[in-house]
Amino acid sequence: MNFAFETDRLVLRILSPTPESAETALDFYRRNRFVFERYEPERPCGFYTTEYQKSLLAYELNLAVQNKSFRFWVFAKNNTSYAIGNICFYNIIPQIYNRCETGYKFDPHYWHRGYAKEAMEIGIFMMFHELNLRRMEAYVMPENTASIRLLQNLGFEYEGTCRQYICIHGRPEDLLLFSYIR
Repeated sequence: MNFAFETDRLVLRILSPTPESAETALDFYRRNRFVFERYEPERPCGFYTTEYQKSLLAYELNLAVQNKSFRFWVFAKNNTSYAIGNICFYNIIPQIYNRCETGYKFDPHYWHRGYAKEAMEIGIFMMFHELNLRRMEAYVMPENTASIRLLQNLGFEYEGTCRQYICIHGRPEDLLLFSYIR
C-alpha cells in the first residue's frame, strides 16, 4: 500500500510519528478546534499536546501498515508543511465484507474549493482498487448539509438514519448513513 499520493493540486500522505509531523497535526487540530469539536465526542486529556499527537501518529501508522485504517493528511502542493485537512478510511474489514468507513476534516478556510472532493476521490479509488473493497460507508450529522452534498457529489447514496448512534458532549445524536458501492 502506498502511503503518499498526489492530485493536480494536493499532496496526501500518512504522517510518521516525528516531532515535526506531530506539530503539523497539532497545529491543524488547534486551528480548527472550535469547528470540529461540536461534531465529535470529547477529546481525551492531553489531545492538544505534541506528545499526544506523536503517539497518535505512531498508532495510526501501525494501523496503516496492517491495512486496518488510513489517515491521509492533505496539503496544498505549494505548501506541504501546512495541513489543510485529512481524510480517513477506518474499520476496514476485508474478505467477505470488503468494506470500510470514511470521514474527513478540512480547515474552513479551504471549504468550497473542491479540495475535499479531490482528496476523497483519490482515497476512494485507492481503497477500492488497492485493497479491493466494494463498500464504503460515511456517517454524517443531519444538519451538516455541506458534508451531505459532498458525499452525494462523490456518488454516495443515503441509506437511512441511525437513531441515537453516537454521544456528542453527553447527548445521543442521530447520524445519517451514506454508502458508496464499487
